[in-house]
Amino acid sequence: EVHLVESGGGLVQAGGSLILSCAASGFSFNEYAVGWFRQAPGKEREGVSCISALDNSKRYSDSVKGRFTIIRDSDANMVYLLMTSLLPEDTAIYYCTADEICILGAMDYSGEGTLVNVSS
Repeated sequence: EVHLVESGGGLVQAGGSLILSCAASGFSFNEYAVGWFRQAPGKEREGVSCISALDNSKRYSDSVKGRFTIIRDSDANMVYLLMTSLLPEDTAIYYCTADEICILGAMDYSGEGTLVNVSS
C-alpha cells in the first residue's frame, strides 16, 4: 500500500523558513518523480515543485522559483521542500505527490497534507 506522509508544517512569520518532509513507502521510489502541490482556502490546487527520478531534474512554479528548493533522498525514500522567504500567500496545505513523470501537479499518489501558515 502506498503511503506518503508529510511533516514539518507550522506557523511562521513572513520572511521565515520551513522545511517540509515526506516519507514515502509502498512503491518503487526510485522509479517515480516526486513533488509537492498546495491548496489554499478557496483557491485552486497549485503544483509547486517536482523532481524527476531519471536525472533529478527539477521544476518549480513561478510563484516559488528562487525561494523553494526540492530535494530527494533516494536512499531514505524521502523528499523535502526547503522553503525560504515565505510570504503570506504561501499559506496553504502542502501535499506530497508521486507520479511517473515530473509535471507540476501530476500525481498518481498523494499524502494527507501538512498545513503551512505564514503570518504577515
